[in-house]
Amino acid sequence: MPNVAESTVDRVARESREAARRIADFVRRTPLVFSEAFSDELGAKVYFKLENRQTTGSFKLRGATNRLMLLDEQHRASGCVAASSGNHGAAVASAMQRLGISGVIFVPEQTSTAKVAAIRGYGGDVRFFGTDGLDTEEHARRFAVENGMTYLSPYNDEAVIVGQGSCGVEILEDLPDVDMAFVAVGGGGLIGGVGSVLKAHDAGIRVIGCQPAASPVMARSIEAGEILEMPSEATLSDGTAGGIEAGAITFPLNQAVVDEFVIVDEEQIASAMRHYMDQEGDRIEGAAGVAVAALQMTEVRGRTVVVVICGGNISDEILESVRTG
Repeated sequence: MPNVAESTVDRVARESREAARRIADFVRRTPLVFSEAFSDELGAKVYFKLENRQTTGSFKLRGATNRLMLLDEQHRASGCVAASSGNHGAAVASAMQRLGISGVIFVPEQTSTAKVAAIRGYGGDVRFFGTDGLDTEEHARRFAVENGMTYLSPYNDEAVIVGQGSCGVEILEDLPDVDMAFVAVGGGGLIGGVGSVLKAHDAGIRVIGCQPAASPVMARSIEAGEILEMPSEATLSDGTAGGIEAGAITFPLNQAVVDEFVIVDEEQIASAMRHYMDQEGDRIEGAAGVAVAALQMTEVRGRTVVVVICGGNISDEILESVRTG
């Protein structure tokens, strides 16, 4: 990595440690569990970081809470706007409820019923717009400007990124000798934060970005050296689907910290989800299945590996379709 990237990575890692302390009373410290089944199968020491057990059911609460806690009183009073395929929306709604802030959450029209219900369960004002995460984000930004409110990006905001990075802080506190980390990638905020923390600790840690073949936007953009506009198809990994905002700060950060991308198809995602749930007895969503599928496709023998189980919010209907194949 060039020096400029190293300094950015170091700054994000430092701010992630600060964020971990700031939000400690508002988020759960999630378990890092050793998997005997996956370790035996792969000849490695495999650990799962269970962000599906986070309040609201995903890692997103970390970034949303950190961002909202950094708002001054004037911006808190004017209210906030978020755009989300579900998990970021639920996280923002939960954090706003805890901090006494009002706001609106826009979601794509195809967002799962489970995620919409979760947002509303935290008191969120849910409104539908668009079919791709990118057009939903653009509409939410315009709405925020027109109404004098603060827009909370799901990934294109350093306060959000370093909030997600607190997950990496916990991983290192529990397992400082980790060799590899598998992280699902959509907009790149989670892997940007976690990857920075891991790389600042030990540049030799391999950070693996995991994406569905139906929407590999970050992987293809990094290959091209620029953010691409490309269509996304329907995928079990709805939490990682959609485009990347032009000029997103996650793009150069992902360039700096991601060692390789593994792309998985829908059959591999569903199979990985079934296998994980059978072996670990834990409910996970499609984005987490992407990371598990990437683990299964990668040579990890003899390594100490962490897979971030990024969320567990999945509708009963989709879960049943996954289980029945």
